[in-house]
Amino acid sequence: MTPFNSLVRDTGSPPIPEAQAWARRYQGASGPLIDLSQAVPGYPPHPDMLLHLGTEAATLAAAKYGDIYGDESLRTELVADINQRYSAKISPDEIAITSGCNQAFVLTLMALAKAGDNVILPAPWYFNHQMTLNMLGVEPRALPCHADQNFVPNPDDAARLIDKNTRALVLVTPNNPTGAIYPRETLNAFLALAKQKNIWLVIDETYRDFLSLDYGTPHDLFSQEGWQDTVLSLYSFSKAYCIPGHRVGAIIGGRAILDEIGKAIDCVQICAPRAAQAALTWAIPALTAWRQDNTREIEKRAKAFKAAIAASPGWRLLSIGAYFAYVAHPFRGLAAQAIAEPLAEKRGVLGLPGAYFGPGQDDHLRLAFANVGVDLIEQIPSRLKDFVP
Repeated sequence: MTPFNSLVRDTGSPPIPEAQAWARRYQGASGPLIDLSQAVPGYPPHPDMLLHLGTEAATLAAAKYGDIYGDESLRTELVADINQRYSAKISPDEIAITSGCNQAFVLTLMALAKAGDNVILPAPWYFNHQMTLNMLGVEPRALPCHADQNFVPNPDDAARLIDKNTRALVLVTPNNPTGAIYPRETLNAFLALAKQKNIWLVIDETYRDFLSLDYGTPHDLFSQEGWQDTVLSLYSFSKAYCIPGHRVGAIIGGRAILDEIGKAIDCVQICAPRAAQAALTWAIPALTAWRQDNTREIEKRAKAFKAAIAASPGWRLLSIGAYFAYVAHPFRGLAAQAIAEPLAEKRGVLGLPGAYFGPGQDDHLRLAFANVGVDLIEQIPSRLKDFVP
């Protein structure tokens, strides 16, 4: 057989399909499946969003190639939203629209690092980040985040990992998998470190729309002098607008680095989906109130999830925020998959094993509480009661 690319061959298989196979073996004895695995909005898109998607898909413009960096109309609306949210002065030419946030990460890392370099990831890490680096031949260096520090990374720990081959430091806030929200002062400290070491600070902000409405500005990095030379922010429209299947994300960065990323964009996607871009141009200003209502709903689900775990002896909630909860299971000494798989098959609660998110995580499960309504979350204690793997 002709050899495969060893970098791809040696990268682990996508974990979500493996976990979903466990759920397909569930026979429904405990009630409806409670799917807390992949982050999927647990409510439909706004009906007018679906109408706009259909209308735009039927236009000639949507069938043609668009700007490599995304339709200017969408970039203009996104900039207005970001500037209002962050009290910033970003311009439309500091935005690149991508086919989803995962692709935004791939394109960004293609521009920043080459085989033999290393990039620092907060650990537990988002598995697609680690998989991407492995396939690019870039070493992922784990920056340990600990439960007793609310899973917030420490810049001093990161500084000890940086060497001459380090090209970037990646942060994810609100975090996947832990749900941790990094304080503004922590992000400022990481920016100072990145500037000092002359490396890039890449921030994945996929879940920033689910910060509490009274949280205020997520960070002030975009207000820092010369941020364009150090900071890259990644964003996803999938969760906030409930359109993950339409694959639209964004990169926010300085013009010089976007020019380099643009080379990768032209080879990988040419342009992001046109119909979805046009629909989002309408949706960003039109659905503000709807998005805020959804954020309030997610807060209700978080409150219900906290109560559900508190009512489940032996299970401990280590961290929760925005979309995810990181939970310690009571079966010490067993691999997390040996817990998650029978929990899905026997009790119809599908979560992801901590081991999917890096080494040393077998005592944990990641549960995407935002996927399901309060009515299902309230069933969790009865599903966990007397559960034996």
